Amino acid sequence: MTTQAEKPRSRLDPEPLPRRDFLGLGALGSALAALAVALVGMARLPKAAVLSSPSKKFRVTLPESLPPGQALVPEGRSVAVFRDEEGVYAISTVCTHLGCVVRVTPEGFECPCHGSRFAADGSVIKGPAPKPLPWRKVSGAGGTYVVDEDATVPVGTKVKA
Repeated sequence: MTTQAEKPRSRLDPEPLPRRDFLGLGALGSALAALAVALVGMARLPKAAVLSSPSKKFRVTLPESLPPGQALVPEGRSVAVFRDEEGVYAISTVCTHLGCVVRVTPEGFECPCHGSRFAADGSVIKGPAPKPLPWRKVSGAGGTYVVDEDATVPVGTKVKA
């Protein structure tokens, strides 16, 4: 029996979706979305997520026109390479206070961040830097040298030019 409130269903009307079926389809859609995101993450695994950095050991060729005591700062490196009568040496250009890159001046080095000053041999003239600039290992001869930014050597260590 039909009441006035109910209309007879036409066979062309879609079947109503039961609540349990609707929830099942929602769960299936969520599982498929999670699987797709996981597959995208797995596809990215073979590619490294870190940037490669240049080697801490690098070659530098000192020009013959470089005057004794004048610094050569290779582009993208944190060392200053010098040549004098005794040999070739390298001094770090990273301030020992907070790690700023110091500028090479005729008197030595100067930190632009907090005003530390260093002598030409890297020793502290004016703080707040607590330690002198470290000397870096240099090897080689004949105008081409290898500088190791990770290896610290005693102050005054030079390679014969």
